[in-house]
Amino acid sequence: MFGYPAAFVNGNMFAGLHEANLVVRLPEPQLTEFLAQDGARRLEPMPGRPMRGYAVAAHALLNEKPALSRWLELELSFEAIAAMPPKEKKAKAKK
Repeated sequence: MFGYPAAFVNGNMFAGLHEANLVVRLPEPQLTEFLAQDGARRLEPMPGRPMRGYAVAAHALLNEKPALSRWLELELSFEAIAAMPPKEKKAKAKK
């Protein structure tokens, strides 16, 4: 995403890096719960332009492997995004 590494399931992004930050994609109400953590915030790749459904992890979370794994794997980010319909591949533009 934006030139940084990202993780996808069925063509939908569920986590990635942006600058020096870990980004997760979550449905409501998990996103609200995630953003309640001290230091977590919505992803704004451009100031004033938040991306709906995406949040930046608090730096403290990166040092808590069980909690980080819960957000990335166990029924939160990965599982929720895996339940979304697969993204359709776009046709290549003719030259």
